[in-house]
Amino acid sequence: MRSGILANGLFTVEDASSLIASGAVAVVAGTAPLLRRLPAGTWVGGTMRYFMTADGGSQTTDRVFVTELPVDAADVRIRSYRATELHEVVTDAPSNGFSFMVIPAESPAHLEYAARAPYYPGIFRTPIVGWIAGVNLHRLGHVVPRSMHGLDRRMATDTAVVLHASLPPGKVAHIDIVNMFKAGNGDVITFPSDTLAARDCRVNGEPRNLAQYVTESGIDTRLPLVADYAGIDVNTSFQGVDAAKGIVTFYAPVFHGIEYRLAEPVDDYAARFAAAVAGAGVEAAFACSCILNYVYGGLEGRKIGHLTGPMTFGEIAYQLLNQTAVYLSIVDASEPGARQGA
Repeated sequence: MRSGILANGLFTVEDASSLIASGAVAVVAGTAPLLRRLPAGTWVGGTMRYFMTADGGSQTTDRVFVTELPVDAADVRIRSYRATELHEVVTDAPSNGFSFMVIPAESPAHLEYAARAPYYPGIFRTPIVGWIAGVNLHRLGHVVPRSMHGLDRRMATDTAVVLHASLPPGKVAHIDIVNMFKAGNGDVITFPSDTLAARDCRVNGEPRNLAQYVTESGIDTRLPLVADYAGIDVNTSFQGVDAAKGIVTFYAPVFHGIEYRLAEPVDDYAARFAAAVAGAGVEAAFACSCILNYVYGGLEGRKIGHLTGPMTFGEIAYQLLNQTAVYLSIVDASEPGARQGA
């Protein structure tokens, strides 16, 4: 690991290239033309143009966001995974360390990880963190998100890239989630199967068409569904409601057997998000947040605390998350309560 203060912010391609050439182990986010100009090195990345910087929310196509990780290149392995191979991330993970993942949005790997990751044996025993690569919001469907394998400079639209990093004895990785939402006291919604596109559901035990229910109830779809996953509030964000076809699509799956409620209303989205971030760790090795927070909170040009990084099309903290912020910390194993994982 390079000595001194680790890089974390927007850099020109030239300065980012110098960092990579100096031996930095890094995660890089930027547009595809910029990522292609970076040299081979111990880094992974993906396409993104929206960021939270120290000066506020920003979108840029002339710089890349570089987060230098506090590990040595000798302790890192980088591998690409097709959708059918993603379950191997768990078995490939180091016994003490973390795995950093970037997946192109709407790729087979994205759909596989969204739906199946919670069922991978051992998924919650090793820290897996990362994000879903995206594109210009106004070019969705026309421009394809990509991941980037820095060692061989291979860019892909259909595979995840993962950086597995081992930590020395005495250090452990923690993953934490910042969620500004709480489940409201309204209707309980359940689903007959795991899905990213739901027709049928039960509302307080009664069969309903979900799209019809959302439309008739006047639900604000900027608010996610919230469920308790083993004591942790997890959001599932609405992507679209097609009343004519009777289908509601989500950015992450809803799961059979889980009870969901619409989140409590938020008066000032940006202020609520800033308050949630204020309580997060100040020495994060990496952080990212959801593009929905950027859009719904009107965060362009607005400073939101100390967690900086890409505003992504989905956050990974073991499984796929929505409308949260996620951060990775490397701490001393001797710290009170320190353990591998969250």
